[in-house]
Amino acid sequence: MSSITTQTNHEQSQNNDPPPPNTHFFTTKPKHNKTVILQTITQPFQWLQNLSTQLNPTFILGIFLIHGLQQGFTGSFFRVAADYYWKDIQKLQPSLVQIFAGIYFIPWVFKPLWGILTDAFPIRGYRRRPYFIGAGVIGTVSGMVLAAKGEMAAGAALACFVGVSASMAIAEVTIDACIARNSIEVRSLAPDLQSLCSFCSSFGALVGFVSSGFFVHHLGPQGSLGIVAVPPALTILLGFVIYERRTDALHNEKKQTFLQAVEGVGTKIRIMYKTMRHPQVWKPSLYIFLSLALSVTTHEGHFYWYTDPKAGPAFSKEFVGEIYAVGAFASILGVMIYHKALKDYPFRTLIFYAQLLYTISGVIDLFFILRWNLKVGIPDYIFVIIEESCTRITGKIKWMPMLVLSTQLCPLGIEGTFFALLMCIDSIGGLISKWGGGLLLHAVNVSRTDFTNLWFAVFIRDLLRFGTLAFVFLVPKKGQSEGLLPSELSGENVSSDGNVDEETLELVPTNVKNEV
Repeated sequence: MSSITTQTNHEQSQNNDPPPPNTHFFTTKPKHNKTVILQTITQPFQWLQNLSTQLNPTFILGIFLIHGLQQGFTGSFFRVAADYYWKDIQKLQPSLVQIFAGIYFIPWVFKPLWGILTDAFPIRGYRRRPYFIGAGVIGTVSGMVLAAKGEMAAGAALACFVGVSASMAIAEVTIDACIARNSIEVRSLAPDLQSLCSFCSSFGALVGFVSSGFFVHHLGPQGSLGIVAVPPALTILLGFVIYERRTDALHNEKKQTFLQAVEGVGTKIRIMYKTMRHPQVWKPSLYIFLSLALSVTTHEGHFYWYTDPKAGPAFSKEFVGEIYAVGAFASILGVMIYHKALKDYPFRTLIFYAQLLYTISGVIDLFFILRWNLKVGIPDYIFVIIEESCTRITGKIKWMPMLVLSTQLCPLGIEGTFFALLMCIDSIGGLISKWGGGLLLHAVNVSRTDFTNLWFAVFIRDLLRFGTLAFVFLVPKKGQSEGLLPSELSGENVSSDGNVDEETLELVPTNVKNEV
């Protein structure tokens, strides 16, 4: 017995001995590293495959096209080209350009209208497809007119800019209706869907910003605006490709009359009004509005200062695009940080610290405007990258939970219209932010050539951001996967529109998808 024990201990000691050099240790570690790298590469594809399995694949395609190509790429490219168009072609003051930016932001304020149209007024039996097609036509025509026509009056150009913006707004409302409904039915996927949307928009913005400087430099600000007509054209194709059940086929071929549609609109408005009166809904909605409205933007002042050869750092067109591209990449990092580490935190805790970090990052702008970076030996081109990255990362971390919060506030049955209403409230906050920034720039006498008081405008902006922290108590303490609406309210909304499950885009369930 003793010899057996001794032999066993000897064998175990041999097994525990360190491996000889140049054999086991040096051959298994590279394999382990390769496995980790392979898993890192394949994990996003597995994630997308999982989403496509649980949801309709054409819905995922719609997210890529609308949030990635149209909102991300077009929005970023449009931003740079528009800035140079107003500055170099129309030669307007930065405060007026800031007001114009607010005007062609107005279609986003009408998102509830687009939501009501898609929910209550089907066209030839379809609630989503026709609005994708219509949005694409508006954007394509507006972009082509901007690029093809020669000298344009500022008012005519502004109308085309509004058309491009309206195209993006209508298309986003239509796809967001699908996102909101799916977030309600599969609450565990709500953060994942918002992460996917943000990944797509951030990556699209990265491509748009990287290419914008090159095209603006070689095609000119006006000629480069023709590129913004391409994504809306693809949105037209999406309207023909995306799967949707026909409403009249699901109701024994009975067509909905105009009177019935109007009655349905009235019902939806009453439900929205009753839902918005609940403290669980109006309190977080009020906070999101205040967080946007109080964060006034001084973007046009920054842009004019960036490119000024005397008062500013005189960045080139290409480098301005690269700055924004770095910001888009930083937004992707912000989404990754949220998705990997922050999506399980309660709403109030996460939003408080995100807003605090966002406020602190705004102070970097102040340092840059005052040129304190040069006093400590940091060149402008390095410091602006640091400033843009910090602002974008913290801004994305701040915005992600608020998007998830908005989807959790939508009653089942009118999710498209109600989510559009919430986004409209947000858009009004953004509009106040843009116009407030324009008025602020005008009040402190910031012009095309005078940036003496730009630092003071940035200082006031940072104070307003800090003041937003006083309203965080309006945000619920619940987790991001928990339902926020009272059960009786959700039940009432479903019963008020019994046909809603069959009238929306097919997004659910593997068993339903397999029937198609």
